[in-house]
Amino acid sequence: MHLPLTPPDLTALLAGLAPADLAALFNRPEPPSPLVDGRYLHWDELRHREPPAGLTHEHWWVRIKLARQGLYKTLPLLDRDGQPFVLGVPEPIQIHLHHIDRDAAGQIATASPMHGEHRDRYLMHSLIEEAITSSQLEGASTTRRVAEQMLREGRRPRDASERMIFNNFRAMEMIRERRDEAITPAQVLELHRIVTENTLDDPADAGRLRRDDEVTVREVRDNTLLHQPPRWRELPERLERLCAFANQAEDASPYVHPVLSAILLHFMLGYDHPFADGNGRTARALFYWAMARSRYWLVEFISISHFLRQAPSKYVRAYLHTETDDNDTSYFAIHQLDTIRHAIAALHDYLARTSSEQRQTERLLAGSLRSRLNHRQIALLTHALRHPGEEYRIDSHQRTHGVVYQTARSDLLALESLGLLQRFKAGNAYVFAAVEDLRERIAELAASFERPGT
Repeated sequence: MHLPLTPPDLTALLAGLAPADLAALFNRPEPPSPLVDGRYLHWDELRHREPPAGLTHEHWWVRIKLARQGLYKTLPLLDRDGQPFVLGVPEPIQIHLHHIDRDAAGQIATASPMHGEHRDRYLMHSLIEEAITSSQLEGASTTRRVAEQMLREGRRPRDASERMIFNNFRAMEMIRERRDEAITPAQVLELHRIVTENTLDDPADAGRLRRDDEVTVREVRDNTLLHQPPRWRELPERLERLCAFANQAEDASPYVHPVLSAILLHFMLGYDHPFADGNGRTARALFYWAMARSRYWLVEFISISHFLRQAPSKYVRAYLHTETDDNDTSYFAIHQLDTIRHAIAALHDYLARTSSEQRQTERLLAGSLRSRLNHRQIALLTHALRHPGEEYRIDSHQRTHGVVYQTARSDLLALESLGLLQRFKAGNAYVFAAVEDLRERIAELAASFERPGT
């Protein structure tokens, strides 16, 4: 990975300007702006662009940097040298926050697909997606199909990759259960223990802070050092400080928007790298916890790791831009806000697609047959039409829809009695699969129920 070039020192640049040059720098017709064409650029990108007429790259950077300093809030979070991190809220961040506040918080509309009977199915989909992709970011190699079957069926993991995914799923479930609780050092350690259980070289490292300074962040391909975390002896105090920030009241100073606070928790846990392994997974899980505590309910249904995995170098670069430019976390905040909004848009696309597919299935079922099936059975038939050959088990149907075992069993047996599923034995359990001519069988069955006397 190309390491970003550290910006020139602002104090040195200002000291090197003659009084007349300094006056000319600030008497230009256009006001200084923290942005370049609407973007919050790092020096490493800025130096490759054509500066405004009459400015060198260095003088252009002076104007930009001074405009940014006017926006900075000093955070109660420190780098490894004891210097504070800062955060600015330029217009791109304000726009992102407006959309996320509008789309991810507030009340769930009664007409929303997230309301009522479909909620558990959509939630299971998102929990599985985040568990899989967060693990894949850290090297898990299990195929999506196998991983999804494991989680839906509740099967125990068979190898390290499956265990990593299984643990991530358990961590997301833990967050749902404890969303209203304070984030404490003990809770963070417990979260890490769940995420890393039976996946570490030394099992004792699960749920405890690292005990040496051997942990570094390096480029996988050429072993280039990307980040040297703080010293291990400082980690207990740093974790206490981080949790105090996570739980600070709304009237604390400086005020930090809840979404930005959650993003900063993600950033700092990744920066501190307080564990022997599993830091990234724990950091992303901590973000979800903070968002859930602040009542951003829609975030339960999105996967940020899905998008981080698509462009991992941008994820790393957001960290490096912050570290190389005076601890300015605005770079990381903008990257994560953009990721959250992409994830929300993807969720809406998924909802539109699944709702359309379900309506098509309901039209196919028609009249009397449709009235004999519940929403869970219709969802299963919709899935079976899209995935010929897929197998269904009572326990996976139970977990997908959040119902008791007997309800799930009755759903599948009823579909079998209608001739839409067939049942066979697999070990000690029954497995169901759609009949080969499912679409035709549904049409015939629907027609038969419309005949007089049926």
